[in-house]
Amino acid sequence: MSDQLGNSVASLHTPPVRELVRLLYGGKRFGNHVDEVWPNLYIGDLSVANDHYSLWKLGITHVVNAAHGRMYCQGSHGFYGSTVEYYGVPADDSPSFDLSRYFFSSAEYIHEALNNTDGARVLVHCAVGVSRSASLVLAYLMIHHHLTLLEAIQKVKEHRWIFPNRGFLKQLRALDVKLHGAL
Repeated sequence: MSDQLGNSVASLHTPPVRELVRLLYGGKRFGNHVDEVWPNLYIGDLSVANDHYSLWKLGITHVVNAAHGRMYCQGSHGFYGSTVEYYGVPADDSPSFDLSRYFFSSAEYIHEALNNTDGARVLVHCAVGVSRSASLVLAYLMIHHHLTLLEAIQKVKEHRWIFPNRGFLKQLRALDVKLHGAL
């Protein structure tokens, strides 16, 4: 079945959270401390975010801390110095936390960094690098690269194991519906 534009109606379907969870469980269930999931865009954990040498080796120019102000994730402009730009998102990894209020501002920060800074490399991290940071990267891919939620998940999973919590998946589904009119 197709719509008037010839698009498959099935491609406009946003899977329910239980199907997304099933998809996320698939594939490898271990990860590196950091992985490039899109050109010059990395998802990582706290250990790489706190390691100046690793950041330097990767050529990281911008850091998005999706656990800003949380224990062991203090991060700040002062911590990284003048060579790395910093953006903090004070998110809890809780299904009841409204991460969606940071989707557009984080996506814009990532987009501006990658498109307006020569040689930019952006690290998005949280404590473990699978839920908060992954959710912000998925939102970025949906907002600025017009991927559906399913496409964004599949693209990131090619490079990194991710597992946004159920609350974040619900918020990403709502974003998908808003951006793509999916059901």
